[in-house]
Amino acid sequence: MKQTINEMMALHAAALQAKIAAVGFYEKREEPTLKGLADTIEKIGVAFDEFKKTNDQRLAAAKEGKSTADQDAKIAKIEADLNSLEELKSKLEKMETKLSRPGVMEGKSVEGESREAYEYRSAFIDWMRRPGDSERQQKAAHAMKALEAKAAQTVTSTGSAGGFALPEVIERNIARLSVDMSPIRQLATVRTVSSTDYKELFDVNGAGFEWIGEGDTRNQTNTPDLREVTPTMGMASAKPQASEESLDDLFFNVEDWLVSSAAEQIAAGEGAAFVSGNGIKKPTGFLAGPTPVTTGDASRAFGTLQYVASGQAAALPTSLDVLYDLVYGVRARYRANATWVTNRAVLASLRKYKDTSGQYLWQPSLVAGQPGTFMGYPIVEAEDMPAVAANSFPLAFGDFREGYLIVDRVGTRITRDEITTPGFVKFYIRKRVGGVIRNSQAIKLLKVAAS
Repeated sequence: MKQTINEMMALHAAALQAKIAAVGFYEKREEPTLKGLADTIEKIGVAFDEFKKTNDQRLAAAKEGKSTADQDAKIAKIEADLNSLEELKSKLEKMETKLSRPGVMEGKSVEGESREAYEYRSAFIDWMRRPGDSERQQKAAHAMKALEAKAAQTVTSTGSAGGFALPEVIERNIARLSVDMSPIRQLATVRTVSSTDYKELFDVNGAGFEWIGEGDTRNQTNTPDLREVTPTMGMASAKPQASEESLDDLFFNVEDWLVSSAAEQIAAGEGAAFVSGNGIKKPTGFLAGPTPVTTGDASRAFGTLQYVASGQAAALPTSLDVLYDLVYGVRARYRANATWVTNRAVLASLRKYKDTSGQYLWQPSLVAGQPGTFMGYPIVEAEDMPAVAANSFPLAFGDFREGYLIVDRVGTRITRDEITTPGFVKFYIRKRVGGVIRNSQAIKLLKVAAS
């Protein structure tokens, strides 16, 4: 028996050392990540210098009537390298953010978490880790039901919704990671509400203003022009699945896995909806509102965006005047916080634009956490933006925090399914999300059209 106990202690010590080593590995990853980010930023700068040099050679050759085949091939390779480096930079920035963010360890309470919320989260993790164990699963489910009422901050919907509410800590981490992954969420106004019947009054022209002296009569200022903004709502859902073996593994961080998987899937679906969602059981994207027109802010219907034509039936503009018209079509108060939003293919084309002095209008980001710029304004890549085609809107510019509203109904629920796919457990996660144009004066579009 003594030998058996010693063997058990040795195994326990080995497992503990492995866990310490794993924790140590993750703690030490921060320095290589920062170094890798700095190296990537430096490579972006070098690649763009090479791009400018080669593109200048291409333009000179074209002007002299010579073949540009060699330069075109080289530019295509450099652009592919730049795209890869930009993508790597984005991934490293997100990794650095995640590493610097306080994590959640199973079995440990976090700062600000109440005792009831901690007990509920512990029961929740126990429930997640019980595939095929009906008795223990039922006990965990029973405990969760009892604790749901106590942990008021974790309970956001009950009864007919089915399943269980996600613990507040896990829901909050999913929301944070979704922001990191979703470009429109980073830019827009986001509100958390308790009902799907949410409306917001927006003052279009302001209440008016006057100067008065001491003792002067106070005149009635103009009546505010209030318009109702009503986001369309839909159920955003994700179905991450894990093997029963992984859930049984004590070294498998089920909370971290759930947060990462759910956030990635939800962010991908939301990203498309915030751009082009049709408003039917989903948000109304900023490109899916009333048909954009050329009419100016003073006389255009509220909720309708204005566009500037590219001047080309099926191509981006050849004249910089079009882009300047787009930028200065946005009022100064919105232009101060404006951002370009487009896809990667259009971004590659924007890299070739020059001003009248021959300077490139696109500049790569050489600072961690900051996007590249075009004409001095940040440019954010949203892969759900349309491609360049006749009558498409592949480029948007404006203050999206003022111009677009995202609404999250508080509360995310989860249901487990271990029957559909034997050996695996699916977790059906869902939340209510809405979106709509908030201020149509704050965002302008480029339309691919002759006029």
